[in-house]
Amino acid sequence: MLTWEELEKVDLRAGTILEAREFPQARKPAYQLVLDFGPEIGLKQSSAQLTHHYSPATLVGRQVLAVVNFPPKQIGPFRSEVLVVGAPDAEGHTVLAALAAPVPNGSRLY
Repeated sequence: MLTWEELEKVDLRAGTILEAREFPQARKPAYQLVLDFGPEIGLKQSSAQLTHHYSPATLVGRQVLAVVNFPPKQIGPFRSEVLVVGAPDAEGHTVLAALAAPVPNGSRLY
């Protein structure tokens, strides 16, 4: 079982995707994303395996949830700073977690 204190350590925030581009150097098909998490956290980048359900054009402007307090991960020439979250569909392709209505960028999920 997870304690409440352990759960509070996960910093899950809302952010808006500002840029999405192909990431040909990734081992698995992925995009490079730039996300805005508001004035407290600022802009962060992430590599995300979202190519099955999304195109770069459909990602830009979309508000998503991401864990912002994992250590950065170097993926080839790219430094991924946050983990965008979703769930696998029946074939294992990621579907983004979504909010029911827009919230300010940087809002923390409780």
